[in-house]
Amino acid sequence: MASSETQIQMLNRHIRTGARHISRQREIIDRLTELGAPPELAVELLDLFEVMQELHIAHRERLLN
Repeated sequence: MASSETQIQMLNRHIRTGARHISRQREIIDRLTELGAPPELAVELLDLFEVMQELHIAHRERLLN
């Protein structure tokens, strides 16, 4: 966290970054599926990204309320 960055700004940055990771991971899963490669590990990673995203959003909501 940059010294001038507030906690809300940091969470917003993490949420934006998380959204990009989730989007990219979905693309990877689609590509693996197209190639006939096993997507299981990629799906597990997507699940983790989505859980982390939910946690960041919930944390931000707690701080805003």
